[in-house]
Amino acid sequence: MPLEHHPLTREFPEYRQKLQTLHASDPHFAQMTQNYEALDKRIYEVEDGRQALDDLALQALKNERVTLKDQIAERLRKANGAV
Repeated sequence: MPLEHHPLTREFPEYRQKLQTLHASDPHFAQMTQNYEALDKRIYEVEDGRQALDDLALQALKNERVTLKDQIAERLRKANGAV
């Protein structure tokens, strides 16, 4: 199975513009997206064999990424007028 990054622009293509707007105007949102991107990069490097990490720790990182993604999605929906 090929390894893939999960950038927010690919995860939320319909919110591409809103991602940029919120990133520029909302420091908390910007921090969440930066944390997400850092987690995604670290997970990719572990799966690619460039960083060593046991399976349990890797799963914890993936769970953290999912949680952040859910929080980002919720913020995007609210900013877009949906609930």
